Amino acid sequence: MSKGRPVIITCALTGAIHTPSMSPHLPVTPEAIIAEALAAADAGAAILHIHARKCEDGRPDQSPEGFARILPSVAAGTDAVVNLTTGGSPFMKVEERVRPAVSFAPELASLNMGSINFGLYPLLNKYKTFQHKWEPAHLESTRDLVFRNSFADIEYVLKACYEHGTRFEFECYDIAHLYNLAHFADRRLLKPPFFIQSVFGLLGGIGTHPEDVSHMKRTADRLFGSDFEWSVLGAGASQFRVAAQSIAMGGHARVGLEDSLWIEKGVLAKSNAEQVRKVVQLIEGLGLSVATPDQARQILDLKGRDAVSFQGA
Repeated sequence: MSKGRPVIITCALTGAIHTPSMSPHLPVTPEAIIAEALAAADAGAAILHIHARKCEDGRPDQSPEGFARILPSVAAGTDAVVNLTTGGSPFMKVEERVRPAVSFAPELASLNMGSINFGLYPLLNKYKTFQHKWEPAHLESTRDLVFRNSFADIEYVLKACYEHGTRFEFECYDIAHLYNLAHFADRRLLKPPFFIQSVFGLLGGIGTHPEDVSHMKRTADRLFGSDFEWSVLGAGASQFRVAAQSIAMGGHARVGLEDSLWIEKGVLAKSNAEQVRKVVQLIEGLGLSVATPDQARQILDLKGRDAVSFQGA
């Protein structure tokens, strides 16, 4: 019996939300991020969503130098698609956030499609001790934080990256972000297929109720018809439930320690690969297949590994 349609797994390895004190398994150093990337790809991730961190204290690092310590070894160890963040940290200006994607011309880059309140401060109720002084201040400051992604910011990233053939994972935290994407599509500043990553469960964005997930998909269907591929990420405890709903509805899924530190209730994930293996079980349990990196490239119409500006170490 032939396998069903290929489902793309994206793995977001470390991000800029969780701080080192929240899990001993969160990769921070280049060596740890590289090891996690290769293990996640080996477990079934076709796309690796990469952030960098400062070695000394785990703060987000959006310098090209920080990414240069990671990308060659990842490229040498796997043919997975590398997706570089242009979101960086919500505290950074867009000119800083886009620098790695401009420098390395990846096949894929993330692009946030609208501004939102970005509340991480409730985590202070859960974590009481921290390794680094910056961590509690970082969380508390989000009580008054707007993650800015204006129309001008979005256009800036589009123009900076499209000339190198980079395509985008459009991160949509709410329904309005889909309409923002449609606005730019109407202006012909981007071309299909659109890879839409719907984000559920962050304070300030859409929730995780099954009706929220369905509403996002229905709206995308109405706005974009057959011109998009849909994927989801569920923050925290909703990670696998939202992933399962997307897969059952014809979509793809993102997992990783950027989005959730857990593998099940009360149990920390020991690695990104552990989460990837769990979503592989969901996919195969529904009679579908796990997309290879080359299948992901074909589905998303990517330019190919040979056209990026970083080489294997």
